Formats: sequence, C-alpha cells, structure tokens
Amino acid sequence: MKLTTKGRYAVTAMLDLALHCEQGPVALADIAERQAISLSYLEQLFGRLRKRGLVSSTRGPGGGYALNAEAGAISVSAVIDAVDESVDATSCGGASSCQGSIRCLTHDLWTDLSQQIQGFLDSISLQDLVDRRGIQAISAQRDEQVLKRLDSLANSAQ
Repeated sequence: MKLTTKGRYAVTAMLDLALHCEQGPVALADIAERQAISLSYLEQLFGRLRKRGLVSSTRGPGGGYALNAEAGAISVSAVIDAVDESVDATSCGGASSCQGSIRCLTHDLWTDLSQQIQGFLDSISLQDLVDRRGIQAISAQRDEQVLKRLDSLANSAQ
C-alpha cells in the first residue's frame, strides 16, 4: 500500500489552505510557493476538490480558494478520496482476485489493514492537524522563508 504524491499533495495543500484561510481566499500560487508544489498540479487537484465540494473558488483580484466547510468537518480521508486516491492495502484493489482469479491467503489481513487505515484517516480532521503546535511552527517557518525570498527578489530588482 502506498499513498501517492497526489494524495500527499492534496492533504498538504488543504492543510495549507486551512492554516491561511482566515485572511480570505488563498491563491494557489501562494500554496505552490509555500509548499513547493507545481502550480499546474495544484490546479488539477483543486479542480477535483472543488467538484467534491470541499473547496470553493473566487475569481478575480484577491480571489483564490476557501474551504467549503469548517476545517473540523473535513477529514483527511475526504481529501484523499476527493482526488481519487486509494488507501487499499490489497494487491487486487479489493476485488478478491489477488492471484489471477482467486483470492490469496492474506487477502483478509490486507483488507483489515485497509479498513484500519481508512478509519484512522476518517478520524483526523484538517482542524486536528492545524491545532498541532509542530504544524503551526512549520507553517510559520515556510511563511517566513517565502517573505524573505520575496524581499530578496524585490531588493535585487531595484
């Protein structure tokens, strides 16, 4: 079982959005800068997140994305599901055809693991992550790094 970049980036971007949404809509370019994620990739992910109703978008100057619900009401599993990511630990995708057309000996074990992972991710909201002091510290460091980079660019342009 492996959570791909798609799921990891979606959760990271949604957490960044939750951390910065108090200032109004958040531009994807800002998330891309802070989290070192390709802007075009974020656009694809947020298209899926918007279709699933997790975020809303505002166009124009000062536009961007906002959470469509309180951060406490959005689970990590909802974000992963929204981008069509699977946390299935079975080798057959849950189809019980692990070895050709037959079920393998350990199918039930991997199915149980998948259910445990799903339950764990269901139990964690974006707000739970926002409330972690370590995450707040990392977010503040990234914000500071971006500001320093922007100041450096502004000074070199003068």
